Parts: sequence; C-alpha cells; structure tokens
Amino acid sequence: MNLAVIGTGYVGLVSGTCFAEMGNNVICVDNNPEKLAKLNNGQVTIYEPGLELLYQRNFNQKRLSFTANLKEAVEFAESVFLCLPTPQGEDGSADLTHVIEIAEQIGELLKENSSYKLIVNKSTVPVGTVEKVKEILIKKGSKEFDVASNPEFLREGFAVDDFMKPDRIVIGAESEKAYKLLRSLYEPFVRQGNPIIEMDIKSAEVTKYAANSYLATRITFMNELANFCEKTGANVDLVRKGIGSDTRIGKRFLFPGIGYGGSCFPKDVNALIKTSLDYNSELTLLTLVDKINKEQRLRFFNKIKSHFNNELKGKKFSAWGLAFKPNTDDMREAPSVPIIKMLLEKGARVKAFDPASMENAKFYLNDTIEYAQNMYEALPDSDALLIFTEWNEFRNPDFKKVKSLLKHPLIFDGRNVYDLDDMEEQGFTYYSIGRRTIVGKE
Repeated sequence: MNLAVIGTGYVGLVSGTCFAEMGNNVICVDNNPEKLAKLNNGQVTIYEPGLELLYQRNFNQKRLSFTANLKEAVEFAESVFLCLPTPQGEDGSADLTHVIEIAEQIGELLKENSSYKLIVNKSTVPVGTVEKVKEILIKKGSKEFDVASNPEFLREGFAVDDFMKPDRIVIGAESEKAYKLLRSLYEPFVRQGNPIIEMDIKSAEVTKYAANSYLATRITFMNELANFCEKTGANVDLVRKGIGSDTRIGKRFLFPGIGYGGSCFPKDVNALIKTSLDYNSELTLLTLVDKINKEQRLRFFNKIKSHFNNELKGKKFSAWGLAFKPNTDDMREAPSVPIIKMLLEKGARVKAFDPASMENAKFYLNDTIEYAQNMYEALPDSDALLIFTEWNEFRNPDFKKVKSLLKHPLIFDGRNVYDLDDMEEQGFTYYSIGRRTIVGKE
C-alpha cells in the first residue's frame, strides 16, 4: 500500500518506519529542513531502541523516504496519516494549530483530485477534531475522501515493539471502505490474534485520552500510597506486590516515584480535563491527579531540603538520569527539570549524567548545570547523589566507587532503584519513595 505520514516526530517516524517494514511504500513529510536533511542522510532523529535498524533497512530498500513536498505525498498515497504535534495550550487544551493547517492544505490538494483518499488522524486530539478536519475538507471542495481516527498507543522506549506487536488496534470511521482499508493495513501486525477494534470516530478519540489518563491515575494513586506508607512505616514495594497480584488490578503502572512526565500523560490529562469542562462534565478525579503529580516533585525536593536543615546554598548534587523515563531521550515534562530548578534557586549546584538525553536537557536547563561524560564523572565532591531516571546501567553500580567519590554516602532515589538491605549493608544514608529511610554511618 502507498502511504503518506505527515510529521516525522516521535509517532510519525516510528509509524512510517514500521509501516514500511511490513512492505508498504511510505513517504514521510516534514517542514523542518534540518530534520529532513538528517533523515535523508541516513540519520535517525530520535532515540528509540530498535528503530534505527528498521529505518536503515527500509530506507536502503527505498520503501521509506522523506520530503517537504506535501502535494507529492498526498498524490502518491492511498492513505494519509496525520502524526502532528498537539502541544498543551495555556488553558490546558490541546493546540490544534498544526492539524488545522495541514487539513486546509490537504483540502486544497484534494479538490483537484478525483481519486479516493483516506485521511487518518493518528495525533492525540480532543473529541470532535476529526469532525473539524472533515468540515474543512468539505469546505475546500474535496469530494472522494473519508476521515478516520486511529489513535496510537506507543510507549516511549518500547515503541517499535508496541507498533509491530500491538495489544490492540483502534479504528474510528464512518464508512465500510475506510474500515476495510485500515483493516487490510493492520492485519499483518495482529497475526497472533490481538483485536482490531472498530468503533465510531468520537469513541476512538476519547479512547486514547481515557487510556493515558487512567494509566496516569494508577501512577498517581501509587505515589499517594507511597507517601502514606512513609508516614505509617509500611513498605510500598511489598504493598505493590500484594495488590499487583490481584488479576483485577495487575502489576503494571504500580511503581511509585517522582511523578509521571513525557509527551503524553501530562498533556493528555490536562486536555481531557479541559474538554470535560467545555462539555460541563468536569472529570474531578483527573484534576486531582494532575495536582498530586506536580506535588510529588515538591515532596522529593523537600526530602533533600529537610536532610540539609533547609541549607542548600553551596551544596553540590550529582544527578543520574534526566529523561522522564529510561530508554528515551525525551525531556518533555521530565520531573528532573523542576526539581533541579528548585535546587538551583536555593543556591545549590548540580552535575548530571544521562545516557541519552543530555543534548535535549540543555534546551530546558541550558548551562545552569554541569554535564558529565559518564555516571561516575558526575560524582566527585558531591554532597549527595540524586536518581531521577531508572536507566539499567544505574541498577548495579560499583558502590565502593560511588561512596569514595561522594563527599557523603548519601543517595536520594526518586525511582526506588536499590534494595533497602543492600543500601544498609553498603553504609549509605538512603532516601527512597514509600519506604523507610536508611541512616548510614559516614
């Protein structure tokens, strides 16, 4: 099948590459000359495990190409996928500027085109957006087309696996022709029997927001529970195992920490809150989820401040991890950023290392902190080690080396990476989330 993917951000590049891997011919469109130059020169522009291998194979086989020419791509494709950014606006709503602009441009192109086109929205958008796109196309004089909703459910760090072996495919459409086309496209991805779920367009649009908001709620519930465990002396790790073994609950998204971040959960939660207010049906639970998530970063900062008796001026901290989660270079809404900024405001210094996201981190933190070349280079003469991201390489460090490089054997772990008994045996003072504090001896 001939496909066009509009937008080569996280969703667009993964989607286009994986579609090509199944034998489709894919043209990806972007208006960023620098990004296009890299992609056309064989350089992947995002960090995502497994993506580069598929990209190189399909780029070399000429099933995957990149252009700034929207007209060329739309004329070439049977189906056009919109994978456009929908950033959070000042009022919490999703900014649909890019979606509307592209819809208008496609409308101009389709009014001169007599062949059928399926426009598929893969961007995360509020309910009613596909309807707006359809209205724009009709207003521009387009005739032979359908507009469908096909939300993505990709986890950063696992996006290639999620696309190639999806739990489910959700298709929202209005015609059997659109369903049939998308069914044919996705059937090779669900050969093991996972479902293709067909529904109306508005239900498909809500499904994406509902999924992310529910997962964000699970994380937030565990963070609240962890804070309660600290007060009562319970161990949140054991509580997590106890409730996660209940098949009605399950084990995933029950790990406490310093709050969720990234490009999806914060934005999608706020967009759904805003939409619920627009429809006079406020989702008050999500309003609390957003509030608690932001407070979780402050709680972690307050642990650090309290340990040092509110005197942070002149203190130096090492930070392991900056990205909002491991296996990605994404810094959007990363909890590390507000926590580091709070430390800097109090006169502290920070030297950080992240395996993938340090270049992106400079956009948010500039030169306000130092950047280390490796995890151990971040440690010398620091008053404490802060862990913001649970990268695998941080899980089993040389603790003797860590202890010798730090000024004090002190760790604030925002991701519960280490075992309490191990920390006690190693002689560290160790703060984590929802567990007892280990007080070591210097």
